[in-house]
Amino acid sequence: MDDQQDDQEPHTHGENPTHGDPRAPGDTPERDAPHTPGEPHPHGAHGRPPSKAERWTAFKNSPFLPATVLLFILAAAAGLFAGSYTYTMANPTPHHIPTAVVGGNDSPRGKAFIGGMEKALNASLKLHDYRTYDQARRAIDEQQVFAVLDVVDGHVRMDVSGASGATVAQVLTQAAPKVGKAVGVPVTVKDIKPLQDGDPRGLALFYISLAAVIIGFVGAIQLSVHARGLNPAERVAFTAAYALLGGFAIAAVVDWLLGALDLPFVESWLILAFTMFTSGMVFTMFNTLIGRWAMIPTWGVMVLLGNPSSGGAVSWPLLPSVLGEIGRWLPPGASVNAQHTAVYFGGYQHAFPFVVLAAWAVVATTVFWIWRHRHPGGRPAIRSRTHAAAPSG
Repeated sequence: MDDQQDDQEPHTHGENPTHGDPRAPGDTPERDAPHTPGEPHPHGAHGRPPSKAERWTAFKNSPFLPATVLLFILAAAAGLFAGSYTYTMANPTPHHIPTAVVGGNDSPRGKAFIGGMEKALNASLKLHDYRTYDQARRAIDEQQVFAVLDVVDGHVRMDVSGASGATVAQVLTQAAPKVGKAVGVPVTVKDIKPLQDGDPRGLALFYISLAAVIIGFVGAIQLSVHARGLNPAERVAFTAAYALLGGFAIAAVVDWLLGALDLPFVESWLILAFTMFTSGMVFTMFNTLIGRWAMIPTWGVMVLLGNPSSGGAVSWPLLPSVLGEIGRWLPPGASVNAQHTAVYFGGYQHAFPFVVLAAWAVVATTVFWIWRHRHPGGRPAIRSRTHAAAPSG
């Protein structure tokens, strides 16, 4: 019996109740403690302080690098954004104002008035001679000139066009009576092409174009974030779809709901949609070329440079000369020009702003399509096939 009891008792002599682990419960060695990547090991072979190269590698692989870069980018963008608009809009100064002159400017009083205007404006009136008033008025409709000067019997008649440029018309209207009084010439000023009642300062067209530009590239950003799996053709199609719906919504709110502008609805809608699509594809192009930093060139081209130089808030003769020229070749300026002509100068629409929008849209879409394998979106199977079919180099 004693032998059986001995056999039934557990053999614990020389054994630890932790089944072979000589450590006491809860006495966990440091080498088994969880280790955070990028942090130095507490002792042993990894106990040395990390080198500068190791610290930089750990920083590069952490979220702190892009966060730090964004910190400085956002600060710079804020300053540049405020500076670009302040530079162009805070103190608009005329440089060259295209002006029609009826019947020549050889009369002494006409010369005295023109010289006085140039001195008062600290700028030159870029004169265009027309034989008749009707020809000069047609030049207003074709947006070749901003005002008409007609000297009759020693009296100066100045017709301005608020629709051509509210800020230019304001400058001329304020200066002309003072100059006439100074040189002893009677002056009559009349706005022959006024702005609509709901847009007394001519800013509504600028704001709707600005909305189309910003929502255009913000929509492309949201597609990249929330619809990442779209293949290239689907991405272009959805960009066109939200552009059409967004352009319709902008035009409907401004015209039908608020009554701020009486728009040629279909033409204005399609201009806004064209603008939104172009803006969206510009971001998509940059997203393809430089990935997550695509917002930087998009914001620079569309907002920092494009909107202040568009001529929407300040007419191009009052902008710094370089910006006045550049603005017409950028999507925001093209959109404002096309919309402005559609609303106020129906029947005199120019092809140039549409060519500019089309050129940007075609280039952006083509770049995206050729290098679509580099775009961060797309479904895995499609991306692999696209990458395999992509041209080498």
